[in-house]
Amino acid sequence: MIKKIDKNQERLRRHTRVRKKITGTAETPRMSVFRSLNHIYVQIIDDVKGVTLCSASTMEKDVKEKIQGLSKTDAAKVVGKVAGEKAVALKIETVVFDRGGYLYTGRVQAVADGAREAGLKF
Repeated sequence: MIKKIDKNQERLRRHTRVRKKITGTAETPRMSVFRSLNHIYVQIIDDVKGVTLCSASTMEKDVKEKIQGLSKTDAAKVVGKVAGEKAVALKIETVVFDRGGYLYTGRVQAVADGAREAGLKF
């Protein structure tokens, strides 16, 4: 009998493998991406203190207005840009990108591109 592969379980396995190597500090926090079917969420995290410094998602009221009528990839770019602007406002210039076990393509890449446009360095 053929068993169906649990893709989320595989993603979580990849995520934990990558997280062994990536940590966010106060100087270079970690920019974590979570992608659901309809929305995308970004957090900038200081792992030493265990604190989320800022976040952005397609669920926020001001972002919802900006992404009206856009594709999911374009919406992800807007979310990355908003997260980058919030980070730059907190005087964060460099971050470590945590793709969350997802492939670096599509919406995840669009988040990174939007953050770069806002002035963040990876």
